[in-house]
Amino acid sequence: MLCFFLLVYCLSSATTSELLSRHRRAWIIGSFEIEEGHRGPFPYKLGEVNIDRKYPIYFELQGQGVDEEPTEVISIDKEFGVLYVHKAVDYEEWQTLELRLQARKMDESIETRLGILISVKDINDNPPRFERDLYEINLPQESTQGSNLLKVHATDIDKSETLNSTFHYEIKSVSPNVRDTQFFIDESGYISFKGCLNYKVAEKFTIVVEAKDHGEVVKLSSSTIVVVHVGNGNNHLPVISGQTGTGKVKELETGVSPLRLHVTDKDTPHTSAWRARYTIHGDEGENFKILTDLETNDGILTVVEPLDFENGAQRELLISVENEAPYYPCKVKERTSSGLWKVDTIKGHDPSGAAEPQSVKVTIDVEDANDPPKFSVTLNEVAVMENVPAGTWVDKVTAVDPDSSRAKDFLYKVGNDPAGWVTVDPLTGNITMIKTPDRESPHVVNGTYTILVYAVDKGIPPMTGTATLHIHVWDQNDNVPQLTVDSLDVCVSDAPTTTNIEAFDPDEAPYGGPFTFELLGNVEGKWRLNPGYGYTAGLVKEPGVYPGQHTIHLKISDMQGAFKVYNLSVTACGCTLTPNCRTRQKSEINIGPYALFMIISSLLLLLFLLLLGLSISSKREFFTMEPEDCSGGILLQSNTEAPGDNCEILYTIMEEPVCMEQYNQSNFHIPLNGRRNRRHSARVTFGSFHSLNSQPRSFIHSPHQNLRRESLSQRSSYTGNQSNWTSGCDSSNQFEDMGNMSILQSQNLSCATESNDMQLHQKLTLFQEKKGDSLDDELHIYAVEGNSDTTSELEAISISEEGSFQDALEDLCPKFHQLASTCMTAKHTTL
Repeated sequence: MLCFFLLVYCLSSATTSELLSRHRRAWIIGSFEIEEGHRGPFPYKLGEVNIDRKYPIYFELQGQGVDEEPTEVISIDKEFGVLYVHKAVDYEEWQTLELRLQARKMDESIETRLGILISVKDINDNPPRFERDLYEINLPQESTQGSNLLKVHATDIDKSETLNSTFHYEIKSVSPNVRDTQFFIDESGYISFKGCLNYKVAEKFTIVVEAKDHGEVVKLSSSTIVVVHVGNGNNHLPVISGQTGTGKVKELETGVSPLRLHVTDKDTPHTSAWRARYTIHGDEGENFKILTDLETNDGILTVVEPLDFENGAQRELLISVENEAPYYPCKVKERTSSGLWKVDTIKGHDPSGAAEPQSVKVTIDVEDANDPPKFSVTLNEVAVMENVPAGTWVDKVTAVDPDSSRAKDFLYKVGNDPAGWVTVDPLTGNITMIKTPDRESPHVVNGTYTILVYAVDKGIPPMTGTATLHIHVWDQNDNVPQLTVDSLDVCVSDAPTTTNIEAFDPDEAPYGGPFTFELLGNVEGKWRLNPGYGYTAGLVKEPGVYPGQHTIHLKISDMQGAFKVYNLSVTACGCTLTPNCRTRQKSEINIGPYALFMIISSLLLLLFLLLLGLSISSKREFFTMEPEDCSGGILLQSNTEAPGDNCEILYTIMEEPVCMEQYNQSNFHIPLNGRRNRRHSARVTFGSFHSLNSQPRSFIHSPHQNLRRESLSQRSSYTGNQSNWTSGCDSSNQFEDMGNMSILQSQNLSCATESNDMQLHQKLTLFQEKKGDSLDDELHIYAVEGNSDTTSELEAISISEEGSFQDALEDLCPKFHQLASTCMTAKHTTL
């Protein structure tokens, strides 16, 4: 409102001050009021704006109610300034309407700007409204009068602090109408009742609550419904109607039900007001308990702890019964006009005894039975020294039989003896050792060995009493320190490395650790201990230890000096891949199934190829020979390929020659395995070679070096005839000693005599020319293997002619050609 007047003042201050200063005429702007919810007829005149002018003006109106919400409510007569209302306005939406009035001259210039404020008058057009149309509540029958049950709440949106928005609550009706129950509501909306609630009389109440305002012209109201559900209360106490059962129980028997109580209750079945709850009185030993049968509501008496006949042949009990829900009857004594009524209630146990829970006495007969023997001490503690001899007395147990007629008529037995250490005298109860106790036995827990002793009587059935004996075994130093592992892995490195060695002793202090570790033997510069005292020692490997398996003699002593020497196996290996030598070994031999399959397949394929090779090699092979030549053999295998300063080649006949004088080259073939079938006797001279089947032919007339030179110079002329000679490479006929060339495999040579003569001739020739040769030609002894017990016989070598010997040298195996090309000079390297 203040803002509006400021706006009006700002808009009209200049014009009004000018008019007043020029015309000096007073004018009044009045406020207008319209009634909310006017019923018409419309339009009706609201008022008139008067501006005194001698010249004609016309009016324009803008703002709320004209061209702003709510629109088309107010209009003005442009010539005379009369305001009209065209429709009703709701106060709850618009309390005021703010308009702007402009008076213009005929030339459209603004003469005056004024503000008009229209107030909307509230009328009672809204009744109070409840938050909910229906309220429900569950109310226990035991609820006391005057307690607040629930609260209802209503609001009126008419103008606040007026009679139109002021209202009150009242209960219009209650159904059913019960004489002992009356509901009321206070000004805050809380509903309560007077008197008593009775589920048997009314299970539910329906209450109509009204909220009515205080409007001057008209009073408006609304209502809601409250439903109160009364819970079934305990209106009747249970009554014990009888009992069934023998009422007898045997001594020491549990879990049996000697008695069953029956009750009746008029309340609703299977509710808390109906369900019975039993209580036992006089059970000092707590031998009994009683439970309620949920279906029949009976009380079941059960024995939970064994009864002793010697303590009494009968047990008298007092059993009372009540409901789970408290007993709460209510009776109205006086109805007053104001305040709460006067009522009488009895809740629970009333001191006057008007409604005490019902109880009954029962007697339980105990029948005598055979009682088990009872030990005077059921748990006993004794101590023995470890390793005491068998027969050592440990303890004595004593039991008595409660049955007077069977006193001392029982035997002692060992019930539980895990290691079988003890025995008990069946009559006296003396316990003795039958084995040497060992404190380190797995049956000894924390130094204590536990046994059970039974006392069994001779009744029918026989009964057993039990006693527990804890034998504390004192420790002795009967164990030496032990290693946790007997093998170690260490890494080979240039720096010392340390590996931990752990030891333990089953004995306890002061017979156990910490231990003293010592290395025995010559270990200086290889192994040392750091530290050497404690439960763990550090084995230090010095850089001088080589990879491989090592055995270290380690002495370990306990605190009392008891010791043992262990042979510690230490494996030293490189740790670049795995830190554990055994892990690496396992990983090396770890073969998967696919790898194993490939290995087996490869072996089978190799076996097949070997069999195939044997079948091919077993075929007969033939070769042709020239009629006039006689040669044979190959050089011994030599792995020396690098020549010396003066390399010389010695052509040596290493296999028996095949000597034939005449044959037909086109149709005569000799198999390889038939070369030994023919032999030639020959004699060797320094001038000529004579064959027994041919004419003498010139063979050697010059020194050994001339023979070498001649053979090398003629080798190219025989290359075309190599097809007529065998390669001469038979590994089974090679020499074993290349240096001496003195031992021949005579049993494999068909021409052994001829070969021996040839070898002798070569030896003599080399001996004669030794002085003229270089020192490189001298033979050297590389290994002394001892003297041969047998002497090889040399026979004459028969060579038909000089050319055939050279042809034989030309037809050697490829290994010899490679060796010869390495040793020959440059001019002879081309073969």
